Amino acid sequence: MISDEHFTVGGTLLEAWASLKSFRPKDTEKTAPPDDPGNPTVDFHGEKRSNQTHESTTDPDAKLARKAKGKEAKLSYSGNLLVENRNGLIVNAELLEANGRAERDAALVMLEQIPEKGRITVAGDKGFDTQEFVEECRRMNVTPHVAQNDGRRRGSAIDARTTRHAGYPESQKKRKRIEECFGWLKDIALLRKLKHRGILRVGWIFTFAAAAYNLVRLRKLVPFQSAA
Repeated sequence: MISDEHFTVGGTLLEAWASLKSFRPKDTEKTAPPDDPGNPTVDFHGEKRSNQTHESTTDPDAKLARKAKGKEAKLSYSGNLLVENRNGLIVNAELLEANGRAERDAALVMLEQIPEKGRITVAGDKGFDTQEFVEECRRMNVTPHVAQNDGRRRGSAIDARTTRHAGYPESQKKRKRIEECFGWLKDIALLRKLKHRGILRVGWIFTFAAAAYNLVRLRKLVPFQSAA
């Protein structure tokens, strides 16, 4: 049921089980006890905060990240999947810190772990359209069928050598299946707001939920056979 030639990669942000109030300067000195230890008053308006200077006292592995410009920044992890294009089954899952390049790093790790692969294709959104990612894919005998980001200053790293083939638009259609996986993981497996802390525990529950998704998906793919 699993394609061994055509895949899709993608990532999403998973909100950490930590509030923005816990995001404090790393070199902060001990201060007076808060007015309310359970829910202290914290005023961080006008304060410049970044992952280089601050960290969460609740979950130090969580990083401040946002989905896109103009969106609210939240303490998050980066959950990444490798999905095969035939039936939309999850082949691999990687959870990394949300550091801005986690999706591309995780994609390369997961592609490299595909056993005994010949030439394969990998689809992805515009975030994967970088010269570094495309060149690394080709070095690994992987044809990058990622969406072209024509808004980049240097233009897209994908040219007509790739887009002229009939498989490219087909990969662009199939790659949308990965969003069904992320939707299920967030809404059904309850990973939209994590209940665990630390990258090891969060990574374990993310992989466990991905396996559960495959079991649910297989129920629809395997013809029902009566016990009689």
